[in-house]
Amino acid sequence: MKFDHRFILKTAAPSMREYASDGVTMRLDFFDHMLRVALLREGTRLLPTWSVCPGAADCPLEGRDKLSTEGLEPIVPDVAEDADTFSFTLSGVRFRVEARNFRITAENEKGILYQDRDGLAYNFDGELGDGTVHFTRREEGERIFGLGDKCGNVNKARRSFALGAGDSMGFRAKDSDPLYKQVPFYICENSAGSYGVYYDTYSNGRVDFGVEHDNYFEPFSSVRYEEENMVFYLILGTTAEIVRRFSYLTGGNASVPEWAFRYCGSTMSYTDAPDADAQLRGFVQRCGENGIRAGGFYLSSGYTQIGDRRCVFHWNTDKIPSPEDLAAHFRAHGMELIPNVKPAFLTDHPMYREIAAQGLFLHYRDGSPALFPFWGGMASYLDFTDPRACEFWKKCVRENLVERGYRNIWNDNNEYDVWDKDVYACGFGHEVPARRIRPLFSYLMSRMSREACVEAGVTEPFNVSRCAIAGTPRVATTWTGDNLTSFPDLRYNHYQAMTLSLSGFYFFGQDVGGFSGPKPSPELFLRWLQYGVFTPRFVLHSWKIGEEPTMPWLYPELMDTVRRLFALRERMVPYLHAEMARSVRTFDPLIYPVFLKEPDYDCESDCFFCGDKVLACPVFDEGAREASVTLPRSETGWLLRGEGKPYPGGSRVAIPCAPADEPVWFCRVGDKPW
Repeated sequence: MKFDHRFILKTAAPSMREYASDGVTMRLDFFDHMLRVALLREGTRLLPTWSVCPGAADCPLEGRDKLSTEGLEPIVPDVAEDADTFSFTLSGVRFRVEARNFRITAENEKGILYQDRDGLAYNFDGELGDGTVHFTRREEGERIFGLGDKCGNVNKARRSFALGAGDSMGFRAKDSDPLYKQVPFYICENSAGSYGVYYDTYSNGRVDFGVEHDNYFEPFSSVRYEEENMVFYLILGTTAEIVRRFSYLTGGNASVPEWAFRYCGSTMSYTDAPDADAQLRGFVQRCGENGIRAGGFYLSSGYTQIGDRRCVFHWNTDKIPSPEDLAAHFRAHGMELIPNVKPAFLTDHPMYREIAAQGLFLHYRDGSPALFPFWGGMASYLDFTDPRACEFWKKCVRENLVERGYRNIWNDNNEYDVWDKDVYACGFGHEVPARRIRPLFSYLMSRMSREACVEAGVTEPFNVSRCAIAGTPRVATTWTGDNLTSFPDLRYNHYQAMTLSLSGFYFFGQDVGGFSGPKPSPELFLRWLQYGVFTPRFVLHSWKIGEEPTMPWLYPELMDTVRRLFALRERMVPYLHAEMARSVRTFDPLIYPVFLKEPDYDCESDCFFCGDKVLACPVFDEGAREASVTLPRSETGWLLRGEGKPYPGGSRVAIPCAPADEPVWFCRVGDKPW
């Protein structure tokens, strides 16, 4: 009956219960510090997961059963049942589930921690629209963190966001949406404590944390997405524990080679130039002339051009006569090249007909390749849910890149802008509308790129992906995409970084100086460098038509200051590399907001922890000449830049910091970061 669904026990096992009503099964799985809830519709296939992979266990290429318990820690709670409710205790939290409409309430000694909305919280029989709908109780004053690379403040309460990913070139870091990641995971802090929720889906949708109001219901938050079955994880603990547990649940982060923590150059200008080889070798020379040690260079897609078209895996030998010699030249100077690859093949690509004949593209119902606008032409996306396409991609990576000396891959433009409901993917033998799994293709692409390098003998490949899902960090690092050059965007890029760190992404950064927009002013350029030296990925990258690229020598008159900043970064490299190894081992973030350690600290603070030993205090305001910070609590006190008289923990300090100065950072008395 609409709006009145009575659930009765269907299946019972020590660590699992299933309850059924009107063609719908609600399943509960009990784990240490975690409850998994599934809404399963009779006759509707449950798609696999590629995100849940506890502790970095192997995930099958075709995905993992979303109801698998492998790698998790099932527990056996005492369950008390009567005709109207059943209850149990999980990790000290008391749960009560109402048989009518399956409303879940979780309480502790402080009050209600989590609760489904009154009335109807789940879309059992289309009462709430199409697909999955889930409403939860919202408490005034609660704080929301997570969701991947979402814009705006760190606290996402009273905001609404798209579930989806897109190519957001020139995005406004304060309010653009969506961006490049699709991570339906968030942490809620309220008066009773903290809980995390992860929806295991790749469908398009929307999450709302208080923008929507309805006169007939108490304040609520909501999530909606197209997939009809629903699986979500309710994660218990402190905010820091939830971050760690979510990272563990989704497989953690891959290790990163030490060279990748050094400054890496990047600009489309060099590879788009007719003399790309000379431009790139000139970068190596100028680094040497300016005393800058670089770890590598991101090779933009201009190296693949045929005319004005970019054709992945094609080397333009007019621009770069010998790709092998170029790679050897960089390696001889201690640098790696990271070539750009794209998952779409233009219709005039030399390999297009061959790929189409094999049926390796996303396709229409009649099997013909689906077409999309892409980089000035029409193109088809490779279907990475077809094992043959995966092997084809790996072969191309090995033969065209790895065997020529390119051991690291930059997976770009992989948001798969597929909205057409008539476009299908192979789905590893279970054909599925491609729009239902759009961001999954980016993970599979990145995974194939990494596997190609490993299978070719590369021991620690550096793999980068712009689009990402939960689980991507175990196969690729990322960055925040094509950002805008402005002082406000610098600050909101920082908030974006803190949000990523709370969402399981531990190696990332921005395009220092901004990718698009105007040339950074001298002041903004230096402030961004002061901030960037404390982020894991330290890359200057830009595309500014009519302007010279943003390189370290952008302002010759500032080179003394620039050299000092780059020297500081070089001193930090072993520390950052060691801290990343700790993050891989413990599932804790590499950089993170102070409130993760000190819960009552301002979540919108400009300062943040860089590893466990450094408190970075950047300056984000134009015209400012000091960094003001409230130091976190510490029994030993804090040393400014590791030297001098200690400042007491909890004190408010203002440290002079002009754009030409060394950035402000502290370490605890007794710690020696480097």
